[in-house]
Amino acid sequence: MSDETGTPDTPAGSPGGAALSGGPRPEPLRFFGTSWVHHDNGYAARRAGVAVGSLAAAVVSCLVLRFAYDGIRIADTGSFVTVLVIAMFAICSALAFRNTWDGFGKRHDPQRQASLRGLLAIGFVGSLLAYFFRSLTEAPGEKLHRAEYEKAREEHERRTTRRTGNPSKKKRRR
Repeated sequence: MSDETGTPDTPAGSPGGAALSGGPRPEPLRFFGTSWVHHDNGYAARRAGVAVGSLAAAVVSCLVLRFAYDGIRIADTGSFVTVLVIAMFAICSALAFRNTWDGFGKRHDPQRQASLRGLLAIGFVGSLLAYFFRSLTEAPGEKLHRAEYEKAREEHERRTTRRTGNPSKKKRRR
């Protein structure tokens, strides 16, 4: 995949992740690209758009779930099935919210994410709400990406800092 400059997208500090200036490049965030680094290129408008969009998607999703609930009620499947479906969506949404929220602060294990894929799909409303609440304070995932980017920049700075003078000509103290 390539960004606007035609260079490959690589996470900060990864091999081949050096920009033209020789340093690591920030990893782009969904909906934000790399505007989160300096809060430029419409960062505030993007954050507002993500907040409004995720909240609107959550509301529409709840309306769809309401239609599903009405369908179950009309089908007269009984109170046990109705309670079971409501509990399933509530629990899965809570777990999806927590998982998504935690993902903004640390990288998830890919195998664990793969095993949770079905549960997270059922609890999609929780993920949408996590995006909404996080976008009120920052771009979702910005804190994690900023920490990784700053660490990569510091490591790059340490690797590229040159010593002055010839160390073999140093005067030794006796």
